Amino acid sequence: MAVPKRKISRMKRGFRRSTDALATPVYVEDKESGELRRPHHIDLKTGKYRDRQILEPKDSI
Repeated sequence: MAVPKRKISRMKRGFRRSTDALATPVYVEDKESGELRRPHHIDLKTGKYRDRQILEPKDSI
């Protein structure tokens, strides 16, 4: 029977288990373009964030 050589600390155990809580990313529909984007992120298609022009819009081909 396998026996651990040393006790695993609570911190190391928590590090190992922390990935169990990871969830799939959430997406919201953009009001203007209707595209899916991450909340609190710039819409890369229009280049806007909270109705402000931040980046140059991508050229749609």
